[in-house]
Amino acid sequence: MRRDTRDASIQRLTVLLLLVAAGGVLLGGATSFAQTFLPDALQPFANSASGWTLLTALMVAACRARTLPFAVYGAVSFVMLVLGYQVVSGLRGFPTSETLFLIAGILVGPFVGIAASWLNRDGWRAMIGCGVLAGIAIGEGVYGLTLVADTTGYLYWTVICVVGVGMLFTTAVRRLHSWPARLTATALVALVGAAFYFTYIWAGQLGA
Repeated sequence: MRRDTRDASIQRLTVLLLLVAAGGVLLGGATSFAQTFLPDALQPFANSASGWTLLTALMVAACRARTLPFAVYGAVSFVMLVLGYQVVSGLRGFPTSETLFLIAGILVGPFVGIAASWLNRDGWRAMIGCGVLAGIAIGEGVYGLTLVADTTGYLYWTVICVVGVGMLFTTAVRRLHSWPARLTATALVALVGAAFYFTYIWAGQLGA
């Protein structure tokens, strides 16, 4: 009976992995098409770390698994999103190289997956999950508002900042039950946001 249960669990995790990979490719390809019909003010969503992080978190959160599979799903989802976008863009006659985002998917994807899982927990797990996801959203939002809004507009970057702040507020109210925990979560969001902001600047200088 235990072996049957283990085999069924492995099969379920494998099916979820394939679904996450397929969903990543489809959504990544869709973001390439989205660049042709999204309003100019929202086009950054189709090619931004925060946009792909949000899609990855939503896909992974739909799965029900332990922490380790979530880490794998996060990496696979993020990488498939990037590859889907790159392949479809090439087929549409707009070849693009997304090496930086692929590396980010491999390195950051597992943390995004774990964060998406932990965001629905209580205590320190929710604190870390919120710190990662809300920090990425706010970090890129601030980056966009301060450095590229003149060419992309302010709307998307403002919206993604609001999403990050809303995530922090919701987690603080529903998942964290003391003020020290809430203050720690706020500090984590600020730390991750600052790290993302300066890493993005460094990456931009490296690719220039």
